[in-house]
Amino acid sequence: MRLLVAGARKLVRRPATWVTFGLLVGLMGLIFVAIGATADRVSTQAQGAAALALVTFPRAYDGVLSFVLGLGGLLAVIYGAAIAGSEWTWGTLKNAVARGESRARYMVVTFASVTVLLAVGVVLAFALGVVAALVGAVLAGVPTSGLNDATTLAALPEKLLRGWIGIVEQGALGFAIATLARSQVAGIGAGIAVYFGEQFSAIFFPDVVKYLPFNAAQAVVDLPSGGGFGGEGGGGPIVSSLEPNVALIAVGVWLVAAIAVSALFTERAEIGG
Repeated sequence: MRLLVAGARKLVRRPATWVTFGLLVGLMGLIFVAIGATADRVSTQAQGAAALALVTFPRAYDGVLSFVLGLGGLLAVIYGAAIAGSEWTWGTLKNAVARGESRARYMVVTFASVTVLLAVGVVLAFALGVVAALVGAVLAGVPTSGLNDATTLAALPEKLLRGWIGIVEQGALGFAIATLARSQVAGIGAGIAVYFGEQFSAIFFPDVVKYLPFNAAQAVVDLPSGGGFGGEGGGGPIVSSLEPNVALIAVGVWLVAAIAVSALFTERAEIGG
């Protein structure tokens, strides 16, 4: 618990934490406000109705969540890689080991701290995204009567929990890649390459790719197609997706595997510098 609290406090002060959160909230805010501000022109275009639906409640809740899961998933890969890579390049892992900390335990607890920050980030980003969608609705002159839709609000906690698990799994993949690379820059670059490589390969191998980590993470929440970042659940051209409960199992397997790889590699790696 001591390491977890210390790790979370350390991550709060990291620029990577604020940059990642700021990018997610900033881009969402710009998109929703822009939709509302250009409602007159958007409504005359072929996809105008779909765009305005993003600021029409209660569907706007799913639109915001789709952005958080899609764009947030990519940012989680980068964030996980940045945190894991810094443990090697900044020498903090070496210092922890010198103090007598277990290597594997230190890396597991470090990632546990990442999951705490991701949980806070998901909730805050969703809340601020809803505010941005509400501002967009007011600018567009769209009725906001669906803001307090009881059925939608009742389903939100489970959707947010599932979404957080999916984002944590994507962060774990970035964490594991950077651990294997033992570098921030290499880990972030490789993590982004793997992320987009999987999305593009979905066009050619949909029946296989849907079980892979990033596509599975995007399928853990049952969201309507056509809304948010990247369409159905966000993140890329998903040709075929898993049923949400099956996706949740796949995500759990990838998450455990990623953390196990990180811990085992760190346990056996030579820590120099």
